[in-house]
Amino acid sequence: MLRWMERRSLPGSRCSMRPRPPPPRGFTYVGLLAAIVIMGILLAAAGRVWSLHEQREREVQLLFVGNQIRSAIARYYLVGRRYPLALQDLVQDDRTPATRRFLRKIYIDPMTGAADWTLIPAADGGFMGVASASKLVPIKQRGFDWTNQGFSDSDCYCKWQFIYDARLRPWQQTPRR
Repeated sequence: MLRWMERRSLPGSRCSMRPRPPPPRGFTYVGLLAAIVIMGILLAAAGRVWSLHEQREREVQLLFVGNQIRSAIARYYLVGRRYPLALQDLVQDDRTPATRRFLRKIYIDPMTGAADWTLIPAADGGFMGVASASKLVPIKQRGFDWTNQGFSDSDCYCKWQFIYDARLRPWQQTPRR
């Protein structure tokens, strides 16, 4: 007990215990809010990068599917000298006794997520190509292979027209503008 009393100063002395200032309140809360704001900004940037990556993947898929449909239209035309009337004709061709299949299935448009292709009509009936129904602006603007050179500087995927024109030679098979 004596020790306690020794530490205690007498009233009026210069060493009297002063009350401590209260600890700063709200500092942790402000730090937590700042951390949440920074995390939100980083997540928004990551979302944009992910979205661009997904769109690039869909572009690659669109190029693959469009070229497959163009090739199927060419094979269909070379067998019967006329263009198909519907996409289903490429999946199941009943013009001959043995059913032929130029496509395994009707592909969906990767940009819209549905089989809502825009059919490009041929002069003598049927359709000679397809295009996406999407109005999005393409990321890829250059660097297409020779069959897709006409896609350069397009302002929407609907301008990417996968056409087989029987009047042209194979090396001239580029889309119309």
